[in-house]
Amino acid sequence: MKIEQIYTGCLAQGAYYIESDGEVAIIDPLRETQQYVDKANKENAKIKYVFETHFHADFVSGHIDLAKKTGATIVFGPSAKTDYDAYIAKDNETFKLGKVTIKVLHTPGHTLESATYLLIDEDGKNHAIFSGDTLFLGDVGRPDLAIKSDLTKEDLAAMLYDSLRHKIMPLEDDVIVYPAHGAGSACGKNLSKETVGVLGEQKKTNYALRADMTKEEFVEEVLDGIPPPPQYFAKNAMMNKSGYDAFETVLQQGDVALNAKDFETIANQEGALVLDVRHEKDFVKGHIPNSIFIGIHGGFAPWVGALITDLKQPILLVTPKGKEKETVTRLSRVGYDNTLGYLDGGIEAWQAAGKEVETIASISAETFSKHFKNENTNTLDVRKDGEYKSEHLKGDNVQHFALDFINDNMNAIDSKKTYYIHCAGGYRSVIAASILKARGFNNLVDIAGGFGAIKNTDLPTTDFVCPTTL
Repeated sequence: MKIEQIYTGCLAQGAYYIESDGEVAIIDPLRETQQYVDKANKENAKIKYVFETHFHADFVSGHIDLAKKTGATIVFGPSAKTDYDAYIAKDNETFKLGKVTIKVLHTPGHTLESATYLLIDEDGKNHAIFSGDTLFLGDVGRPDLAIKSDLTKEDLAAMLYDSLRHKIMPLEDDVIVYPAHGAGSACGKNLSKETVGVLGEQKKTNYALRADMTKEEFVEEVLDGIPPPPQYFAKNAMMNKSGYDAFETVLQQGDVALNAKDFETIANQEGALVLDVRHEKDFVKGHIPNSIFIGIHGGFAPWVGALITDLKQPILLVTPKGKEKETVTRLSRVGYDNTLGYLDGGIEAWQAAGKEVETIASISAETFSKHFKNENTNTLDVRKDGEYKSEHLKGDNVQHFALDFINDNMNAIDSKKTYYIHCAGGYRSVIAASILKARGFNNLVDIAGGFGAIKNTDLPTTDFVCPTTL
């Protein structure tokens, strides 16, 4: 028996390769599936099953493509309904894989069809669970993502409580836990940086598995502090339920080199968004007018999903050299399949063709501190709510809204005023500046190094103070 976790850091997502006696199961595969086929071929094994723990919301799974390539059977948990051929398993149903057995545990709560897959080894011993978004290390899945459900998030949280206590917690303490996500995923609140654990440790440390916890307490704690889901979540879930174009087709369409003239023509004719994925320091020095920055070196795919509201939006790319194919791939992982090509030769080729380039002013925290002290400075903090509440600049003209919701807050700022923008380190502030600039906000100054650098100046900050009760 062989188990391999294939972890993708930018999505904080774990897919799994299980092999026994020449037969393979893949659990929650990524969109680009050839890697699994190649791995099975190298092992002289055949992919027999593709198990999906649920309809994923934060990425587009590769289950459909993989089944078409290999003839494998797609398996979902009870109550799942798909627009393509899939086997809908019954609760406690078992599947033979070589010398091992995979048992379906229906664990609704994160979604209605959520399933945990229990791996039983050659000796009949419970070896591991592949828990999807039902159980993470340190947390459990958020219960507010079920698509087209008439159930409330409170209803689903109550289901999750029962699923954990009736299906997972009775298992042996030495059962290995292989979750679908780790720290950085928006599918939970307190996910561990570790990506593999054991159930006994989770029973001791995971707040949601406390033995003395009532259902009412569980529902309250699980729902407490959950931010609204990113807008692309429901759209990705629907793609996973209904189907999508083959990844190879998407890659072939997007991995196309365009000279500056053709790039500009397509942008105008197709109404394409120019997405610049270089480093923020390069973007502020020179970029194509009206282009949007989301750097591929940061939390690229989730930020694309949060900020570009139309999955069918035509996209043209400006990338670092050699990152063209990777960018198209990472866009497809979150359902953005309409990339039309990339600028061959990058921004240098654009300039060489005599095309216009724009810049964004960027200053150090030290320079900003002088402006802040001596002028009526409008400062915009685009960090997340929790970051802002923890500590922020103190001043009458300090304004805050999270980058996640910039599209909903355009009316909260004045395009005639100058804004000094910062995040924690400089990545998100340039994303915000690029979006605002494309919308007609021309008086923008980025604070390089963000709040991390601002804290090293002598500017006043406000710490969050927990309210006290008498």
